Amino acid sequence: MKELLLLLKKFFGYTSFRPLQAEIIQRVLQKEDTLVLMPTGGGKSICYQLPAIYSPGTALVVSPLIALMKDQVESLIANGIPAAALNSMMPEEEQQQVKQLCVQGKIKLLYISPERIKTEADWFLPRLDISLIAIDEAHCISHWGHDFRPEYTQLSILKERFPKVPIVALTATADKITRKDIIEQLKLREPGVFISSFDRPNLSLTVRRGLTKKEKIAAIIHFIRKHTGQSGIIYCMRRNDTTELAEDLGSYGIKAIAYHAGLPPILREKAQEDFINDRVDVVCATVAFGMGIDKSNVRWVIHYSMPGSIENYYQEIGRAGRDGMKSDTLLFYSLSDLIVLRRFAEESNQNEINIEKLNWMRRYCESEICRRRVLLSYFGEESDHDCGNCDVCKNPPKRFDGSILIQKALSAIARTGERVGLPMLIDILRGSSRAELIEKGYNRIKTYGAGRDLPYKQWKEYLYQMIQLGYIEIDYANGQTLKITPSGKKILYGEQRAQLVFYKEPEEETRTSKSPEKRVKARPIRPIRSDSVDETLLDALRQLRKQIADREHIPAYIIFSDDSLEDMVEKKPVTLDQFSDIRGVGQIKLERYGKVFTALTRFVLKKQEG
Repeated sequence: MKELLLLLKKFFGYTSFRPLQAEIIQRVLQKEDTLVLMPTGGGKSICYQLPAIYSPGTALVVSPLIALMKDQVESLIANGIPAAALNSMMPEEEQQQVKQLCVQGKIKLLYISPERIKTEADWFLPRLDISLIAIDEAHCISHWGHDFRPEYTQLSILKERFPKVPIVALTATADKITRKDIIEQLKLREPGVFISSFDRPNLSLTVRRGLTKKEKIAAIIHFIRKHTGQSGIIYCMRRNDTTELAEDLGSYGIKAIAYHAGLPPILREKAQEDFINDRVDVVCATVAFGMGIDKSNVRWVIHYSMPGSIENYYQEIGRAGRDGMKSDTLLFYSLSDLIVLRRFAEESNQNEINIEKLNWMRRYCESEICRRRVLLSYFGEESDHDCGNCDVCKNPPKRFDGSILIQKALSAIARTGERVGLPMLIDILRGSSRAELIEKGYNRIKTYGAGRDLPYKQWKEYLYQMIQLGYIEIDYANGQTLKITPSGKKILYGEQRAQLVFYKEPEEETRTSKSPEKRVKARPIRPIRSDSVDETLLDALRQLRKQIADREHIPAYIIFSDDSLEDMVEKKPVTLDQFSDIRGVGQIKLERYGKVFTALTRFVLKKQEG
């Protein structure tokens, strides 16, 4: 272990292992199969990269996306570790060069796409001294997983061809049925299963529901302006939403770019490169984006539409705060999203399990208890306390006796023969005179106008609560009409009373000005002037990092993560010896960047004193 810790510090700049890393590494070095479940940013890569450095030979890393390979290889090379990738997008000459280096034993980690495994299994791979095989994003092999990929199913050939080589399968999201399937599909032999905590306490969790498109845009702009100069991702369900949203944000002076599978490859690659290299702050993307992104300084993730499962949601919010620093997430939830996703689930090959996964996601969105506890319980992890870092914990709901209000709604549903959806029900309660309502004679029922004292927004919120509490259910197979449940009937007939949570106006601005003075200002070239030496130093360090990244044509977070910069601000190293104690500073980075970063620190401190 002492030798491994020295390698950890030398190449990765850390002095101790995170939970479970040491146990996993020891098992891999003992040539035993392993299944690792760790949240995004939890340190999965170290579990195979360190044994690969320590062991003779070359480690084979199966990775699903070219962008992910590129990112990992760049990071390893920046740390002084010989690594390479092999994929079909590379020129033939470059592929042959990589193969030759591997055969010569000059590459410690070779990243390879799953579709190349079968192609190379007969001639190239047997010529290598393979130290271990790592299967990244292993949930892709399972039909039960949220991101099944057919090309992953051929990976069982690895255990057949290389029976003595240990396989470590890694994923951030897999429920019990998916874990079992991964083990069976890869033919792992008595694997050790390591499940880290799924808790990401650095991520704040917020859900907003029932907003119109215009209200969502205003809320997003308000949110981004509170995160000026920070990188973020907005996930959308539809391709058109990504382009429209990017254009809308651009009109408010926000650097945003769209990304979806329908774009030409050259535009997709440009969008990804611009985001990775901090040329744009915001990517509006479908879920096709992000799996290949190892960018550690993403500070926030917004879901413009609700994801179809907890696994999808958890993996996507996991793009934020990979460096362990405070990051924010925001999810918009609406009935229309739920209807679309339910249709997708019903039309899928595994409609029962997909509908159940969607129901879990819905319960999370509608929860009035700590959201983190709902998330953790999904993955089988218990928590006996509230997190204090979600919208429910930060604003504990105040309740009132809503029995009469609920009775009005349920009575209106009953008097229409349970043939109306949510918008029509609200119109009936508020006494609307729209043509369709009058034509159907709903203006003549006893509860017509019985709730005109409440605005439309409030009724919508209270009806969502009634659905969540189980008094009303939506009949998806019958035009999304509302039905009264047995529990609802007890309220309707006065057998029970019920509590509702008070409606509260959202804090965000309902209007957002496009005037120039409201636009996001470009960051100054020189360090900001501030009474706080910490703020000035952090700004200066960020600018230096960006200059070096641009010069070396690699992303800024590969030079140093935000976590490393924060540690520099806290410790203010002015000598190379002090700089070597910074988190994430290994031997290579100490030699390469130590002098310039300590010189800048001395300059800023001296200037502040003067």
